[in-house]
Amino acid sequence: MNKHQTDNTNATAFPVEKVRAMFPALKQAGDFIFMDNAAGAQIPQSVLDAVTNHLVAHNVQRGGRYGRSVTVDRSVADARESVALLINAYSPSEICFGMNATSFIRLVSLGIGQMLQERDEIVVTDMDHDANIATWLALESAGAKFKWWRMREDGNLHIDDLEPLVSDRTRLVACTVTAHSIGSIVDVASVARIAHAAGAEVFLDSVHYGPHGLIDVQAWDCDYLVCSGYKNFSPHMGFLWGRFDTLKRLPTFREDFIPDEPPYKVEAGTFIHENVSGMDAAVRYLESVGRNFLAQNNRSRRDNIVAGMNAIRDYELTLAREMFKVLKACGATIYGVAEEDRIHERVPTFCFNIGKLSPQRIVEEMAAIQIGIRDGHMYAPRLMKRLNLSMDSGAIRASLVHYNTVEEVHRFGEALRAIIAKLS
Repeated sequence: MNKHQTDNTNATAFPVEKVRAMFPALKQAGDFIFMDNAAGAQIPQSVLDAVTNHLVAHNVQRGGRYGRSVTVDRSVADARESVALLINAYSPSEICFGMNATSFIRLVSLGIGQMLQERDEIVVTDMDHDANIATWLALESAGAKFKWWRMREDGNLHIDDLEPLVSDRTRLVACTVTAHSIGSIVDVASVARIAHAAGAEVFLDSVHYGPHGLIDVQAWDCDYLVCSGYKNFSPHMGFLWGRFDTLKRLPTFREDFIPDEPPYKVEAGTFIHENVSGMDAAVRYLESVGRNFLAQNNRSRRDNIVAGMNAIRDYELTLAREMFKVLKACGATIYGVAEEDRIHERVPTFCFNIGKLSPQRIVEEMAAIQIGIRDGHMYAPRLMKRLNLSMDSGAIRASLVHYNTVEEVHRFGEALRAIIAKLS
């Protein structure tokens, strides 16, 4: 899955300055550098406009017969169509909106916990966000048993290690598409091949991969996928995708008046409609990026998304190469994929430490000179243990997206060298 279509996206240089001009936070920030994007990306003006327009023009409940309410119904339907195109869903009815990815993982886990029967084994990894581990481990009281797919010393999960874990007792394989902490990309299409050959299902956490590359649930052949808007240039919200028949079988809580079919059976309660409008606009923003790289002769919205995400991926590889050089020049220990010739196995999210220097002190010093990065356990306690890092101090994470620049990476490097000299 880390091979992507090139089409003619390389024919034009990535228009980073044009892109940056679309983000009001970048204009307002002055010299501040956003390098904590793994904790949430900024939003384009078009997304802000969509949220504002909803709140001003039709901030009412769905399901009414008057114009403003009908407009909300239409805006939610439009957002389902856009997100379906973003991830290449089979149907917009497979897109379910809600608060966040974690709540959807829990919703699916509760349903699967009621369907274990003789298939009572769930495969989890030690590289995931704890939301995609602890949520499944909570099913132990329902009779679930667990197999651990463990990261190798080279900083990634290997398919050869998954095969012996999967059997006719496997109910589900739950894994990330890209590690939010260390940036490693998993070959999820092969995960699905192995799981399905044994009659098991695949649940993918695509929260961190979302802003970095092309999502394609059909090519990946997964069964469930969760994503969040806040990393995808949208406000805070989440969505769940599942195959329609799979979602239809899944036990969920719903009030009696809610139809017992997707997406409605999954969307108990009122979600934040204005943020869903923002997600719709975020998808359209990514389409606009793609239009820089394609002639517009009979191009579909999905074509533009593919071109945009492939161009973003190519550009971010340039950023990643520069960050590799900077960190290695500073003597950093890089966790995860640390060889430049394996750069296609990662996104530009770098987790690292500098000798015995305190991650907290380095991040505080960076903050003082207007560079935002993060330190800590990254919500991955099992990974921290695997890396022999304490939960108290953890590591440093610098995370880039396509509105970052090579110049910002160089400024980060100069700052890091100065901080190392000061603290050593």
